[in-house]
Amino acid sequence: MDHTVEKVRGVLQRLRGDRGAATAEYAITILAAVGFAGLLVALLKGDEVKAILSDLVHRALSGG
Repeated sequence: MDHTVEKVRGVLQRLRGDRGAATAEYAITILAAVGFAGLLVALLKGDEVKAILSDLVHRALSGG
């Protein structure tokens, strides 16, 4: 009986910890970053954005 109580107590202590919280936070952050990257890719594929970036690079390389 005493061994069972100690075993249950050990399991409860492990379940109470927040070790997995950081992993979940990292997963949410990665998902947000992937979503943001997808949005940027979609924006950069547009013709207007390509023209703006091309003009910006051309002006930077030509000195003015």
